[in-house]
Amino acid sequence: MTSRGLIAAAGLALGLTGCAAPHIQPPMTPPAGFAGPHVEDRALVMSDGARLPLMRWGPTDREPWAVIVALHGMNDHAASFRLAGPWWAEQGIETWAYDQRGFGAAPGRGVWAGTAKMTQDLREATALARARHPHAVIAVVGESMGGSVAAAAFGSDDPPDADRVVLLAPGVWGWSTQGPLNSAVLNIAARLAGGVALEPPSFITRDIHASSNTLELVRNGRDPQSILATRFDTIYGLVDLMETASRSLGRIRGDALLMYGAHDEIVKRDQMKKALQRAVAEGGALKTAWYPDSWHLLDRDLDAEIVYRDIAAWLKDPRAALPSGAPPVLPELETAVRP
Repeated sequence: MTSRGLIAAAGLALGLTGCAAPHIQPPMTPPAGFAGPHVEDRALVMSDGARLPLMRWGPTDREPWAVIVALHGMNDHAASFRLAGPWWAEQGIETWAYDQRGFGAAPGRGVWAGTAKMTQDLREATALARARHPHAVIAVVGESMGGSVAAAAFGSDDPPDADRVVLLAPGVWGWSTQGPLNSAVLNIAARLAGGVALEPPSFITRDIHASSNTLELVRNGRDPQSILATRFDTIYGLVDLMETASRSLGRIRGDALLMYGAHDEIVKRDQMKKALQRAVAEGGALKTAWYPDSWHLLDRDLDAEIVYRDIAAWLKDPRAALPSGAPPVLPELETAVRP
């Protein structure tokens, strides 16, 4: 998720089109005779008939003891879990990763679907997982923007029917931490040129690294399902989502784990620190884990197996210490010097 660079590029398109409210995907209408949400071999079908492409990995010799509903990050798609899914499958865990609306091969590619619809899709996906595997632990794992969606859903008055939620470096750079200049530029760009899509300039992105796994970053950049140029109204929607997520961390109830890497250059330290400080002030019970050698894409780093193992262990027993011994995040952010 490179929203910092995308926002900086917004000023290039001011005044290109007439003023309009930021656009989101219009509602869909299910076909006649629609039987409701259900699981197909390669898709989750939502209550409005939307087909969200699905990738699954799981044990072949036994029923899974846990099912992870996995949410990808900004401009990515379900294959972002193609490294984690097989590893968890060997541990008896099934992973359901789906393309969220507006991404991959889901409806409305490139167009923001809105926080309400994205969180509702998550509720329906977890309900489908629960119905398919009623005796399994049902968990949600969200990466980056996917973590923002999960935080917004679990911090709402209508949380998904899941037993655990894991937030992998969730995006929390909302309006309250954007600053007046970024906020003003993005508001104007989203209204005057909302449908214009630009790639962030190379002078901004060339020194920003999302992972220690360079080959994975190259693969992701060449993946035809990845989105490289982002609409301004989509960036606006993303910031809205991140604001909701940052304010939802303290309202999450039940078993929740937030993981964050010391080398994260996408979700900045000050953004995460402010979000966690707010969560603590609101009495949040969120467990956090700090990884001194990890980057933004914790589940795709060269040492990602540490994160996979911690997640699997935490799904079994959220009260036990993590195998890695990862310390809480906030004390590290408040005292550590950036490496």
